[in-house]
Amino acid sequence: MDNQSSGSFFLLMEFSEVRELQLLYFSAFMVLYLAILTGNLLIVFAIIFNHHLHTPMYLFLLNLAIQDLGAISVIIPKSMANMLMNTRHISYFGCVCQVFFFVFFLGSDYWILTVMAYDRYVAICNPLQYRKIMNKQSCFYMILAVWVSALLEGLLHTSFIFSTPFCSNIINQFFCEIPQLLKLTCTGLNQNEIKLLVAFFVLGLGCFFFILISYLSIFTAVLKTHSLEGRKKAVATCLPHLTVVSMFLLSGGFAYLSPPSTSQDLISTVLYSIVPPLLNPVIYSMRNKDIKVALSKLLNMGELSKEISLTFHL
Repeated sequence: MDNQSSGSFFLLMEFSEVRELQLLYFSAFMVLYLAILTGNLLIVFAIIFNHHLHTPMYLFLLNLAIQDLGAISVIIPKSMANMLMNTRHISYFGCVCQVFFFVFFLGSDYWILTVMAYDRYVAICNPLQYRKIMNKQSCFYMILAVWVSALLEGLLHTSFIFSTPFCSNIINQFFCEIPQLLKLTCTGLNQNEIKLLVAFFVLGLGCFFFILISYLSIFTAVLKTHSLEGRKKAVATCLPHLTVVSMFLLSGGFAYLSPPSTSQDLISTVLYSIVPPLLNPVIYSMRNKDIKVALSKLLNMGELSKEISLTFHL
C-alpha cells in the first residue's frame, strides 16, 4: 500500500462477520462509552461548579477526567460506526489522527498521575508548606508541562511511525494502535522511533520510580503519625490515586509485555484503553467524601432545574 496516497486507507479488525453479533458488540461498546462519558462528565461538572473543590488535588483530577474523555472518544466512536455500518475502513488521515490524539491523551494521563503523586506527597509529608509549594502559579505550570510533554510525545510518535512505508493496510486491532502499525511497516522500526521509544521508556520508568518513592515517603510519614484520625484521612486521600495508578500501570504492562496473540491483544488493549477511564470516576467518587458531596449537590441541582422547567412548562 502506498501510504502517501491521498486515497489510501486501513482496514481495522472485524469483531465478527455475523451481522447480529456486530450489532451486539455495537450495543456493548455503546453502553461502555455512555458509562465512561457520564462518569467522567459528572466528575468534571462536580469540580467546576463546586468552589470548595477548586484546590490543586481536584484541579489535577479534573484534568485526568478530561484526558480520559479525550482518549476514549478518539477510538470508540469510529469502532462503533464501523460496526453499525458493517465496514472496517479508516482513512489514512483518520488513522494518523487516532494515533496522535490517543498517544497525546494517554501520555498526559501518565504525566498527570505523576503530578498527583507529588501533590499528595507535599500535602502529607510537608503540610505546613503545602499552600506555598502548590500555589496557583506552580499548579498552572505543572499542568502546562503535562499537556506540552504529551503533545510533543504525540507529534514525535506520529511523525516517526507514518514516515515509513507500510507493506499492508490490515490492522489487527479495533483502532490504529502503535504496536499493530509497527508490525505493518516494510522496514520495521526506524532508528528515530527506536530512540524515541527508549527515551520515553526511560522517562516513564523515571516517573514510575518517582511515584513509588513518593508513596514510600507518604506511608513512612503516615506510620509516624500518632493520630488515628490523621492516618485515616491520609489513607482516604491517597488510596484512590494509588488504586488508579496501579490499575493504569498494570493494564499497560499487561498489554505491552504479554506474548502476542489475536485474542490476547484484544483483551489487553481493552484493559488499558477502556477499563481505566471507566473505573476512575467510580474509584474517586466511592473513596472521596468531597466528591460524593459535590456529586450529590450536582444531581440535586439537575433535579431542581427539571422541576423548575416543568413548572414553567405547565
